Amino acid sequence: MARSLRLILASAAAALAVTGSAQAAGGNYGFDGGTPKQHAQIKAALDASAFDWSIVPAHITIHVAPGTGSYAMPGHIWIDADLLSAGRFAWATVQDEYGHQVDFFLLDAAKRETLRRALGAKDWCYGVQGLLHGEYGCERFSSTLVWSYWQSADNAYRPTAKGDESGAMAPAAFRALLGTMIGAPDRTAVVRTTSAVKKRK
Repeated sequence: MARSLRLILASAAAALAVTGSAQAAGGNYGFDGGTPKQHAQIKAALDASAFDWSIVPAHITIHVAPGTGSYAMPGHIWIDADLLSAGRFAWATVQDEYGHQVDFFLLDAAKRETLRRALGAKDWCYGVQGLLHGEYGCERFSSTLVWSYWQSADNAYRPTAKGDESGAMAPAAFRALLGTMIGAPDRTAVVRTTSAVKKRK
């Protein structure tokens, strides 16, 4: 009986280890407002991306409410509850706002300047007034992150021209740069394989 108990405990520990690593890739966040169905949409959006959100060294509070618009501040994300009713179409926006947390917590002035040049932006983040949304580096960064780590036909940020916010850099080059700059692992092959297996099932 003691041997059986040890086997059960070992199996449970192994299962927890697998579950823990999967949750870690999904980030460290909690919700303020919203329904379980809306929370599930946000989790699915983050899980669809090959970006390892767990490298953001902070707990993020995701506020969900109708009519709020979608935006981010350090440690906080606001998602419009009405947007989440669009299902997978909303996923890119969720990833975009979490992408700003990567900027807030993992980039410094030197890294931002390197990225600004690489992405062809005129200013990093609203230090210069009057530019178009896509001319700010922080917006190009989060949009490019969304497309580079979730190249799906369902991605609303899929670029249609080189000048698009999300198309300033080739995805592989962007992932390589973030790997060097902030140690972001490139999990795209793993995520694609997992998605293909799920579709076959």
